[in-house]
Amino acid sequence: MVTGGASGLGAATVRALAAEGACVTVFDLNEKGAEETAAAVGGRAVAGDVTVPEDCQRAVDDAAAAGPLRVVVNCAGMATAGRVIDRDGSPHDLAAFERVQRVNVVGTFNVMTRAAAAMARTDPVEDGERGVIINTASVAAFDGQIGQLAYSASKGAIVAMTLPAARDLSVVGIRVLAIAPGIFDTPLVGFLSEAQRQALAESTLFPKRLGQPVDFGRLAVAMARNSYLNAEVVRLDGGIRMPPR
Repeated sequence: MVTGGASGLGAATVRALAAEGACVTVFDLNEKGAEETAAAVGGRAVAGDVTVPEDCQRAVDDAAAAGPLRVVVNCAGMATAGRVIDRDGSPHDLAAFERVQRVNVVGTFNVMTRAAAAMARTDPVEDGERGVIINTASVAAFDGQIGQLAYSASKGAIVAMTLPAARDLSVVGIRVLAIAPGIFDTPLVGFLSEAQRQALAESTLFPKRLGQPVDFGRLAVAMARNSYLNAEVVRLDGGIRMPPR
């Protein structure tokens, strides 16, 4: 199952998993996009909101109905911009901060906990493994820029959940990992000019380009395949270290 699977990193992950023979359930708020992505790979689509526990349970149940649930990748997320205090001295909007935490942190929690419960009921395979949960963090968890207070806090929480979740689930043979992508060519940067995009690409060490969603999908597949990889956050960023702004 892939959350946020209708576009961007999620859609690329859906395609990468399907290419390996997986039957993928695409879970996304965008019902039409989820259906189109799922149809393209012979998968299943569930429309819903990761912040709603009942929607998450419905998606997990759908995925488990198609066969043993072994791989869950959480790509659903959002971002907002805002400083601790604005230029006029007003404080960061609380509602905006809470919304980012709810989607990125609570949404990841909702899916992870329900997916783990379903995985725990499956028969173990090699090494006693029952499945793997891969969450999406960000380099902003480590290199948060000016105006990224809410986003960095949410992605830092996902990083911090990785080890305790892996420890909790080790007894039932479920691995927990996170990918921390750098600057990727997704709809989130689609509003930038070509000059701005090129400047961002030049800020990587190598290769000098924006990350492509296919890069993320390939790493997710590699993580799923390697049963000795656990409790780790992997930066996927071309070696970038984000400046203050």
